[in-house]
Amino acid sequence: MATRDQTASAKRHAYPVLNMGKRLQEMERTIAAFEQKDVINRIWHKDHTVWKQQPSEISNRLGWLYVIDQMTDKINEMEAFAEEVKDAGYRHIVLLGMGGSSLGPEVLRKTFGNAVHYPPLIVLDSTHPAWVKAIVDSIEIRHTLFLVSSKSGSTIETMSLYRYFRDLVNQELGVEKAGRNFVAISDGDTPLVNLAGREGFRRVFINPSDIGGRYSVLSYFGLIPASLTGINIRSLLDRALRMQESCAPCADASENPGFWLGALIGSCALHGYNKLTFIISPSISSAGLWLEQLIAESTGKEGKGIIPVIDEPLMPPEYYGDDRLFVYLRMKGDTNIKTDEAVVQLEVAGQPIIQLEVSDQYDLGGEFFRWEFATAVAGAVLDINPFDQPDVQAAKDAAKQIIKEFKSSKYLPVIPVGNDLNNWLEQVKPYDYIAIMAYMKPTPAVERAFSDLRKKLIKKYHVATILGYGPRYLHSTGQLHKGGPDIGLFIQITINRIKDLCLPGEHYTLGILTEAEALGDYRALESKGRKIIRLQLCSGSGTAVQRLIRDYFP
Repeated sequence: MATRDQTASAKRHAYPVLNMGKRLQEMERTIAAFEQKDVINRIWHKDHTVWKQQPSEISNRLGWLYVIDQMTDKINEMEAFAEEVKDAGYRHIVLLGMGGSSLGPEVLRKTFGNAVHYPPLIVLDSTHPAWVKAIVDSIEIRHTLFLVSSKSGSTIETMSLYRYFRDLVNQELGVEKAGRNFVAISDGDTPLVNLAGREGFRRVFINPSDIGGRYSVLSYFGLIPASLTGINIRSLLDRALRMQESCAPCADASENPGFWLGALIGSCALHGYNKLTFIISPSISSAGLWLEQLIAESTGKEGKGIIPVIDEPLMPPEYYGDDRLFVYLRMKGDTNIKTDEAVVQLEVAGQPIIQLEVSDQYDLGGEFFRWEFATAVAGAVLDINPFDQPDVQAAKDAAKQIIKEFKSSKYLPVIPVGNDLNNWLEQVKPYDYIAIMAYMKPTPAVERAFSDLRKKLIKKYHVATILGYGPRYLHSTGQLHKGGPDIGLFIQITINRIKDLCLPGEHYTLGILTEAEALGDYRALESKGRKIIRLQLCSGSGTAVQRLIRDYFP
């Protein structure tokens, strides 16, 4: 339990925290030091020296600070386009994107659904053939609008998915009419924007170019998909604006919700509490997907980083080490007695907890901005650049090389499959984390099975676990895996039989692309000296995962 002095300090500064002890004192020292350096004001003035002496990939990545006002001016335009799409009779919206282009829309989709008479949104951020085929089987191609969403306009997964679905629409509607079923969201003058002009897209939305992908949810990348499904983007932006104002330089630093949060999670990470473990109310639980990418890709570099842990099964306190910082993001009125009781048990056990409450789903707009600001501040605490992703390119380059080799030889390289997971896991040490990287479709049965696997790992090794589905995680936690602290053990899981899908105009298939990305990531992790093992299942079913559990955890 928190001591009287800890509780008094928390109340004095209105920090919604428990059991912080020295961690709270470290945060307050950080706040005091940053106040002397005028850090908040310098952030708002886009001063790159808050993070690094060189402006590269900082000065041109701070547009998220002011994008709310820009997008507020575009609300009428976005709503008018949503009405146009609704009136055109589309029955589904399918977003083709990866990472920052897809995770924000996925959170909004899962949180709000679609309004009456508006088409539902489907987010496709995987090239895995089973995943793609499931989408094809669930829609009517001619009555589907496709959002092709990519900041760079050249993301290989997104553009491969576009070619695949464009071919299907061409077959249904003919080449001349097919373009009307596509909308592009991108920065200006990208290959995607130029392609959209040549191939007759219905609309192109040019996003402000000074916003990185993972900071773009309150820009066109998040708001166009939201408006097309009837979400009240005016309310979403209004909540974001309120949080933006609370984080402004005129606010006292200790009462600035984004600033103190960033100072706390950053200073905790510096002192070993770097497993930021999220417990989130069910109605907004998907927010973890977005938070995971924002924090992992922003902070996992230069051998430092905050490891976001989402969707991990809640365990009794005795299974947790002293490297955790818990965040309980709770929806007001979202009754979940079991979760509340588990949080109380963590509190009684002395685990440090941040408790944040939102009044309704639209408060996610405010949380988006709060966590963006907090992550930027945490980057300054860690002395890293929270806006670049230097190690993501390594896996991309490795995958491209493998595809190049496949085009000439028609064979993929062979990487040995591990056959003794138990012995390999003997490397686990206190304060490590185990990452499961599964190249399969996350069906409910698969999700349950991996939850069971995570429980087994936590019980046996008492370390944090994270789960990512490939190749999606490459644009989320991939940077952390390779650039963050060398405390991860990586279990790559693939399946040996894939019902493949051809990719028009290419000498490789979607299955080959997916496998090349898995192999490329393996090589990239191996080149970094990371601990990695590759397992192969007979199928992508939950039963196959359960069989894996029985084999290694009888």
